[in-house]
Amino acid sequence: MGTRVHYDPEIKWKAVKMKEDGYANSVIMDTLGIKNVSQIKTWMRWYRAGETHRFEQPVGKQYSFHKGIEELSEIEGLKLRIKQLEMQNELLGKLKGISKN
Repeated sequence: MGTRVHYDPEIKWKAVKMKEDGYANSVIMDTLGIKNVSQIKTWMRWYRAGETHRFEQPVGKQYSFHKGIEELSEIEGLKLRIKQLEMQNELLGKLKGISKN
């Protein structure tokens, strides 16, 4: 078995942002040093499902033990929610720009 790679939450957010901006997976992988395309797909699935609290969790089985946003402090939870809403607003702005054409 190979060793697991831990990516900082900032890398995960950058990957999601780049994907939302239309960058190809190969460009994102080269730019951010991500080793496997499935990682980007997983992060995008989490982002779309509103499970971005997973970005903060380290590698391991904690997901199956229901460790999530409930364990974050109130400030961390609010910061996470702000980040989610900012990304959603940015995406909605892009969609409005596309629909005007």
